[in-house]
Amino acid sequence: MATPNLVELRNVVFAYDAARPVLKGIDMAIPRGRVVAIMGGSGCGKTTTIRLIGGQLKASAGEVIVDGESVSRLDDGALYALRRRMGMLFQFGALFTDMTVFDNVAFQIREHTDLTEELINDLVMMKLNAVGLRGAADLMPSELSGGMARRVALARAISLDPLLMMYDEPFAGLDPISLGVIGQLIRKLNDALGATSIIVTHDVQESLQIVDYIYFVSEGRVVAEGSPAEIRASKDPWVHQFVWAEADGPVPFQYPSPPYAQDLLEAGRA
Repeated sequence: MATPNLVELRNVVFAYDAARPVLKGIDMAIPRGRVVAIMGGSGCGKTTTIRLIGGQLKASAGEVIVDGESVSRLDDGALYALRRRMGMLFQFGALFTDMTVFDNVAFQIREHTDLTEELINDLVMMKLNAVGLRGAADLMPSELSGGMARRVALARAISLDPLLMMYDEPFAGLDPISLGVIGQLIRKLNDALGATSIIVTHDVQESLQIVDYIYFVSEGRVVAEGSPAEIRASKDPWVHQFVWAEADGPVPFQYPSPPYAQDLLEAGRA
């Protein structure tokens, strides 16, 4: 029987080596059908978290559960089968530069199914239509704007109607119009497909408009979590600084250094 949570991280620890701990006991629960954001500063472990969920990395300790299966315990065949049920939107799209828009979206379908080209054509055009780019099927990636390229990558990611969608910084580098379009597409496609989505992002304001729940990560730990309304109203200093983009707070503006006056006095004596 299906569990309420599609993804669970239970006291997950990860380190590349003993001197570089990345995650230090992460607990998360991603309910089915929801859009959940993982936020935090650069290097806090956000992308590492979705790599653990996708099985590209294995936890040093703890457990990553996807649809009732422990990812680290799966053999290659079972992991490959699980990944077929996942979609991934990479940062900046990562389209195949020597393939047309159509062939980029068709790639996964051809790789993982035995469908005829006629059926593949119908599916690809359906996905491109969903992101508003059916008329761009014959274009090359070099002929697309940044926002268009991200939408093509989104069409490719949903080509097999995944159970789980993961987005790695989907708003990076986009103008305000494209950013809004991508945000609304993520929400609408998640609901239309009955999927579950995890968004790794720095873009607080856009994310608060489309997600159901947010985890804030800092220095490898979950430091805050809640609904968009709870996050906006949070009095936690770290959350407040991040949400309202304040220069100083728990994350200092100044890199650790001696007092400035001390530096000036020492320089004057030299």
